[in-house]
Amino acid sequence: MKNILIILIILFGFVTNTNAETKRIVSGNENAKITIIAYESLTCSHCANFHKDVYPNLKKDYIDTGLVKIEFRHFPLDIAAFNASKISQCVQDQGLDILESLYSNQKAWVKGSSVDEVNDSLKKFIEKEGYTLDFKKCINNKEIEDFVLNDRIEGAKKFKINSTPTIIINNEKFDKTLNYKNLKKFLEKLI
Repeated sequence: MKNILIILIILFGFVTNTNAETKRIVSGNENAKITIIAYESLTCSHCANFHKDVYPNLKKDYIDTGLVKIEFRHFPLDIAAFNASKISQCVQDQGLDILESLYSNQKAWVKGSSVDEVNDSLKKFIEKEGYTLDFKKCINNKEIEDFVLNDRIEGAKKFKINSTPTIIINNEKFDKTLNYKNLKKFLEKLI
């Protein structure tokens, strides 16, 4: 009887875990005509610049109007970015806010000469910003880890991505210089 109980607890645990699906961090109308996929690394300064210089105008002109949705996909270039990606995915309803905060304040948490120091900086930053999550549990979550790694693998295989940020628009790689003017010109042709 004890063994059956243990098996049921294990099975129930597995069923519960498979229902807790990790979801993409998305901004915009799910049914938008145009889908942008942004492959990014949270320690990439060019990615942070995209969030500072391009994304606000893109959001105002295209995302908030329902014409475009953007999916943020992970392409971590180092262990610090990998762990930050796991943190951004850990609390589904806060994912976009955490992602934006990490990019806006990159210099505040990307510091340290070892993985432990960088993780400590990341943990302190998340706490200071007021996000409520179990840092250790998020960093060690195998499902989220696989989700992040699969984003990177898919990006490399499907779109031949080797640098960040890389923008994909309706499954076509955006190959112009990534600024708002070029992005707007490209999007206007699709509307």
